[in-house]
Amino acid sequence: MAVASSTPETHALPHIAIFPFLAKGHTIPMIHLAHYLHRHSLAAVTFFTTPGNAAFLREGLSGADAAVVELTFPADVPGIPPGVESAEGLTSLASFAVFADATSLLRPQLEASLAEMQPPASLLVTDPFLYWTKASAERLGVPKVSFFGISAFAHVMREVRVRHDPCATLKHDDVDADGNPATFTVPEFPHIKLTFEDFMAPFGDPASIAPMLELDGKLGKAIEESQGLIINTFHGLESPYVDFWNQHVGPRAWPVGPLCLAQPATAPPEARPSWMEWLDNKTADGRAVLYVALGTLAAIPESQLKAVADGLERAEVDFIWAVRPKNIDLGSGFEERTKGRGLVVREWVDQLEILKHETVRGFLSHCGWNSVLESVAAGVPLAVWPMHADQPFNAKFVVDELKIAVRVQTSDRTIRGLVTSEEVSKVVRVLMLGEEGVEAAKKVVRAEEIIIGWCATCILNYEL
Repeated sequence: MAVASSTPETHALPHIAIFPFLAKGHTIPMIHLAHYLHRHSLAAVTFFTTPGNAAFLREGLSGADAAVVELTFPADVPGIPPGVESAEGLTSLASFAVFADATSLLRPQLEASLAEMQPPASLLVTDPFLYWTKASAERLGVPKVSFFGISAFAHVMREVRVRHDPCATLKHDDVDADGNPATFTVPEFPHIKLTFEDFMAPFGDPASIAPMLELDGKLGKAIEESQGLIINTFHGLESPYVDFWNQHVGPRAWPVGPLCLAQPATAPPEARPSWMEWLDNKTADGRAVLYVALGTLAAIPESQLKAVADGLERAEVDFIWAVRPKNIDLGSGFEERTKGRGLVVREWVDQLEILKHETVRGFLSHCGWNSVLESVAAGVPLAVWPMHADQPFNAKFVVDELKIAVRVQTSDRTIRGLVTSEEVSKVVRVLMLGEEGVEAAKKVVRAEEIIIGWCATCILNYEL
């Protein structure tokens, strides 16, 4: 049976096939893209995913009139835990590379579905971690563009690493005359100085560096050979880096964000989740609340999460913490002692809805790009704690360039180092009560205003 777009009414529109990488953080902005395309009657959309990810995808696509095609993920792949179909179920960055390569086993099913699609696909949009989809698109004669949900700044800094190989001269233990980590000055942007940690820590522990670098090379080639690159940002936020990419790197990048603004309205008031009611009560009491969420991919040790809990308790500020995994032990009596002042949520939450709540005044974040954009869109300053991937570059951008965030420091100033409870408490109080936090709040409100103006006038000018 031919794969069809969702309704007959959409057959006159271009038909875009979208294949996100099998991870929530990679999928969510593509869901928002589908809502945007539907809302403005720009295209019919069909998504590809696997059975283990289909329920999450369908829930997010509610109201977007998009079709979903399920491709069966192979069983018993060496290096991947049994039954795992999404990156959230992995236990290390080394297994992440194995998982990304294993998605290539979906190629025959993808090609069969694309070949049967009615009306035929006008465009295939894929995450570059699905690097093998280029060959599928070429075989079937379907134009393909990449969608990579990282910042333009991170894209350019990755290009800097490839071009200049700064780690050939920088070492992890190099220090300057003052004992601070030695830095590399980016030739194209001399005001930017990066450390060995900024370049290499994103690839994880030493055991994972080789497979992750190999995967990064495949990813870079996938972007290079695409007919274009969709990035979830906007020119008013990252103009120097969008322009540099388009003038000196390529392929052409279309900044179409922040796509979180295309997220449809949430549930009606009668279905309001308990944590939103908790925030409503905080507003009534005149309290400011810190939102805490540390991402979905990094495996944070229980001992580290207990240190976070202790730091939040010491900080004596109101907080709501979306914690994972849901069965984690945060320390004996923590939730009881902070009851009323703090709320721990152990299920999936609508992060943008929380950030937009008027009582939320700060965000302790792992500094994933989706989270940064949502925080800026909501006008909420951040305390950033980067852990891997593009997060160190994002942290550099929001702390040093945008100045909308304060930085959480590990005890040894490396990405993989421990963050003490004292550091958590100190940074939280700086963000929520200190002068640096006040200044970050002023700047993020100005960034929010830029988003509003930019999206009102420019986003529709980009055509694929």
